[in-house]
Amino acid sequence: MEFDDAVLTRRSVHEYSDEPVDDDTIEAVFEQVRYSPSSFNLQPWEFLVLTEDGNRERLQEVAYGQEHVTDAPVAIAVLANTDPSTHGEAVAEDQLRKGYLPTEEAKENLLETFEGMAERDEETNRTWATNSTALAAMTLMHAARAQGLSTCPIGGFDPDALHDAFDIDEQYEPVMLVTMGHAAPNAEDTNSPRKFRRTVDDIVHREEFEPTAAELDDEPVTESYATQ
Repeated sequence: MEFDDAVLTRRSVHEYSDEPVDDDTIEAVFEQVRYSPSSFNLQPWEFLVLTEDGNRERLQEVAYGQEHVTDAPVAIAVLANTDPSTHGEAVAEDQLRKGYLPTEEAKENLLETFEGMAERDEETNRTWATNSTALAAMTLMHAARAQGLSTCPIGGFDPDALHDAFDIDEQYEPVMLVTMGHAAPNAEDTNSPRKFRRTVDDIVHREEFEPTAAELDDEPVTESYATQ
């Protein structure tokens, strides 16, 4: 699937078919996810992928009983590692080997930067980790769509219950849940008109910032628009 198609046809789908998602397809999705950008290339993301019925049922309890958590054949907990130094050695050594860092001393200086970041206050590092991990979560949804799958990001869940249910260390901040699978043939989200999106003129501010209020145009919904 072309990137334009993946972006324009991605919907948040709540209704899934019974068709399973095989391990090779899941692997292909995450093979693309791992190329997501991150601050300092520290890649703070982790993904708990749940395909077993019992585990998705446990996750459904965490997500206040939302049905699509178990209706989808795959449910994913997106987690952010709040310790910036965790992968620092590998990241710095890679940059030294590839010439991005000129000397061993430069590598040590970079590692000191990572250690300094790790010593920041908890809220700062939570925000840092969440920002980068959210980029990977969006890659996940586009990569899944490129494989012909549908997804739905879920913000409504109890993060403390998620930690408890799956024995996740407090170092990892739950960012969101994502359901993934093949959309049901009658899935409302894929067959209904695309919901309102603000225009480029609304969201882009050139050279200076001036907030704008969204306005709907008067164009009727057409069949071609509804299927975009």
